[in-house]
Amino acid sequence: MIPANSAVSTRDVTVAYGSRVIQSGLTFTIEKGDIFIIMGGSGCGKSSLLRVLMGLTPPAKGSVFYGKTDFWNAPEKEREAIMRRTGVMFQSGALWTSRTLAENVALPLEYYTDLSPRDIRAIASFKLSLVGLAGFEDFYPSEISGGMKKRAGLARALALDPEVVYFDEPSAGLDPVSAARLDELILQLRDTLGMTVVVVTHELASIFAIASNSVFLDAKTKTMTASGDPHELLRHGPDEVVEFLTRGKGRDRGENQ
Repeated sequence: MIPANSAVSTRDVTVAYGSRVIQSGLTFTIEKGDIFIIMGGSGCGKSSLLRVLMGLTPPAKGSVFYGKTDFWNAPEKEREAIMRRTGVMFQSGALWTSRTLAENVALPLEYYTDLSPRDIRAIASFKLSLVGLAGFEDFYPSEISGGMKKRAGLARALALDPEVVYFDEPSAGLDPVSAARLDELILQLRDTLGMTVVVVTHELASIFAIASNSVFLDAKTKTMTASGDPHELLRHGPDEVVEFLTRGKGRDRGENQ
């Protein structure tokens, strides 16, 4: 039974490439308003699972629900409508280098709406202001820092007022200060806009700073071994999760984080 407050949920999902199983038996619920972390060691299938949740790759087995809608068994038009209610911030920002920041943010609006160029420009400027880039509308990606590129990518992810926003390693390549500022921005936008956030990351500082819920994917057993608030998992989770959350320091030392 799907919980009433569910934004996205999985039931017995298997992620595979042909006959090679990456993860299996994945059952969890991302509630509305969650900042939900998909975590685990390198090669455990975090980004592969994200692609399944985002609607880019079907699972080898099992179901993904948006609310009560079985996404992969829904008609194509219904799946497309659901995907338009989601946004994605890719690891590198994935900005078009030949377009200004405003033009990058405008792309989804040009493709999916009938708004006038003037209205699209106004919305693009507003979305950039939401992420702290007011006044940078006419800058090109090559003219801004790595942290600013990520924020511009986030502004584009917000262009269509999504209900769910996916982040793939948002802090990758950022210095600790810039990463912390991005974490603060994610929290602020979640609280302001009421969106649900799903983040793939291995950055412990981000996990403990922003997560309200999580799932841990184990590369050895190829399944999830824990889910819940990372602070609670640090105290009561299985050993492999504690090892991950403490960088191998162990339960006793890790509880001081």
